Amino acid sequence: MRTITWDDEQKQLKMIDQRILPAQFEILAFSDYQEVAKAISTMVVRGAPAIGIAAAFGMALAALNSKARSISDLRDDLELAGRILNEARPTAVNLSWAVSKMLAEAAQVEGDISDVKEALLSSAKCMADEDVAINKQMAAYGAALIEDGDNIVHHCNTGALATVDWGTALGVIRLAHEQGKKIHVFVDETRPRLQGARLTAWELSQYGISYDVIADGASGFLMRTKQVQKVFFGADRVASNGDVANKIGSYMLALAAYDNGIPLYAVFPTSTVDLSLQSGDAIDIEERDRDEVLDIQYHNRQVCPADASARNPAFDVTPHRLISGLITEKGIVYPPFYKNLSQIMQA
Repeated sequence: MRTITWDDEQKQLKMIDQRILPAQFEILAFSDYQEVAKAISTMVVRGAPAIGIAAAFGMALAALNSKARSISDLRDDLELAGRILNEARPTAVNLSWAVSKMLAEAAQVEGDISDVKEALLSSAKCMADEDVAINKQMAAYGAALIEDGDNIVHHCNTGALATVDWGTALGVIRLAHEQGKKIHVFVDETRPRLQGARLTAWELSQYGISYDVIADGASGFLMRTKQVQKVFFGADRVASNGDVANKIGSYMLALAAYDNGIPLYAVFPTSTVDLSLQSGDAIDIEERDRDEVLDIQYHNRQVCPADASARNPAFDVTPHRLISGLITEKGIVYPPFYKNLSQIMQA
């Protein structure tokens, strides 16, 4: 089933609560855009593509619930909703991309208030369907890079849970498996929220794909001892030169892959590309609550001292020089990225 669905009868957005997987499977319903913004910030929904589509439906809810009596007032309500949704998570560009698309749609609709509301909901639904189609196209390009017998390191979660359905980097791996290729996945735990150990391992179990969960620091050992052939991860924002912002730990993984001559690929839709940024140095990196780092228990005992401090950057930037290729729905982009990424975006 889809991570994100729209209930026409109840006029509600429904999303899988990813905070409690795999112990519990629960679908939550959202009736207004402020609830959606909170769901994004608290990581009920996560993954750059999924965040974008959730924001699109949040904008649709803002329109449906608006008490405005004129199109001008409705557009003012949408501008406010857009600002609140954009503030929910700063790094993933898909969020602002989706909000901008919905505001542009509202600006160009001709008709009355009901026409604008209908158009925005229709646009959000189309964006959700397009997300699935785009993911499957990326999977087709990426799966061609995977050979029978490959062992693959995967970071964070980039599967169906991170999108509307199917997935980005994990979608590539899933398709390779469905093509009959015998593959094995080393799943980085991905601290501090353990999206790999909790979510990616759960998805791989559903698909019947062979895997081992590993500590984040184990990837370098496996690469140096030649137990890994490929590395795949996703992206939350990509600069025009090919620098990739992704879940914290991606940079360290890329360094180990580069040092050992192992191909590393980032998989993402072109909506994740931000051509306005010349490099990853300009990407706003979200720093989350330190309790995500400190509230760790071992044998039901607190790990960190009671007075411990912590830093919790949620993302890091992998320089383009460490990346073998960028897999998008328009094809695989190879270096030089500053030239080829721009070309494929304009295609």
